[in-house]
Amino acid sequence: MTVYFDHNATTPLHPDAFEAMRPWLTSRHGNASSLHRAGREARAAVETAREQVAALVNAHPSQLIFTGGGTEADNLALKGVAAAARRPGRMLISPIEHPAITDAADALAAAGWQIERVAVDSEGRIDKDDLRARLAGSDVALVSIMVANNETGVLQDVPAISAIVREAGSALHTDAVQAIGKHGFDFAASGAHCASLSGHKIQGPKGIGALVVDKQLGIDPIVHGGGHEQGLRSGTLNVAAIVGFGAAAARLMTHRDAEIAHMRGLREELETGLDGMPGVIRFSAHADRLANTCQFAVPGYDGEGLLMLLDRDDIAVSSGSACAAGTGEPSPVLLAMGIDPATARGAIRVSLGPDNTLDEIQRFLLVLGRLAGGAQGLPGHISASVLG
Repeated sequence: MTVYFDHNATTPLHPDAFEAMRPWLTSRHGNASSLHRAGREARAAVETAREQVAALVNAHPSQLIFTGGGTEADNLALKGVAAAARRPGRMLISPIEHPAITDAADALAAAGWQIERVAVDSEGRIDKDDLRARLAGSDVALVSIMVANNETGVLQDVPAISAIVREAGSALHTDAVQAIGKHGFDFAASGAHCASLSGHKIQGPKGIGALVVDKQLGIDPIVHGGGHEQGLRSGTLNVAAIVGFGAAAARLMTHRDAEIAHMRGLREELETGLDGMPGVIRFSAHADRLANTCQFAVPGYDGEGLLMLLDRDDIAVSSGSACAAGTGEPSPVLLAMGIDPATARGAIRVSLGPDNTLDEIQRFLLVLGRLAGGAQGLPGHISASVLG
């Protein structure tokens, strides 16, 4: 059986979410915008799910706009604010954002927007002094800085960042996609004006996400049509996926603390083993990170090559962001942190889930130890002391 260590890419659909979705995939098929009984039942199911997802992030249900995923939510935030501005201006992002942000920003730059990247330190944390300096002296329509990085797992101090942004009279968007299931995210306490969420990162279905929007934020739709979702996201609502997202959120509220503690314990075992392997480099080791995430490099290996060798042993990991897999290019996140390109190309990301076990950690360390030993001329085993 495959050891699945790629939960930051996607998570398995939880049985609770699947069972909630089942009737909406089979016997119940009303359009949530229809006025007849089948439509009203679908609308009621959507609104229940809206309440469940909003409760997970401490937002009001009216602030939640369902989208086709986290990528669309990110695009709606940046392009929606740009559309509302009516003319190009300035936006700030960090260089460690997900491609959904960096590529959307590049598209806006091609349309005349001035996009600036806020510096990060060697651990991947936002340089707040640089943020203040870039906000001074000129209007910035939007700042976009993620809660948790999908590669390194590094957590940003979003409330402190939002205070800086608000003091400058600007708005803050934060990508909370990775955070909600592995750390938690409180929209009200964050101070952000909008935040992106995704269903499949919390054991819900793929193809569903949300943008949480403060009503004071000026934002226009980027998809036009029937005026769904308060006019911000037209398109017939995917009732089954929305219901599954809601069920996953409701389940997570009950189990998240215990699952985070479990994942953190496994990550500590993993990192103890990695620290016992000569030459292994762990990235962002001194920063606050998601409880489930560890990114590292093994000398002598290209990250994607090592990934494929691990895959032969039925161990699934990532060499970085799943959205950038197969490019052969070093991670822009690591490059922004000052990691040299050769080392960055060797990066491997392990992202754990609530169902992973200590036995799987030990199996991974044994296989990796054998591979690392082959690369470095070291013994192809790990001692019991390293396994803890």
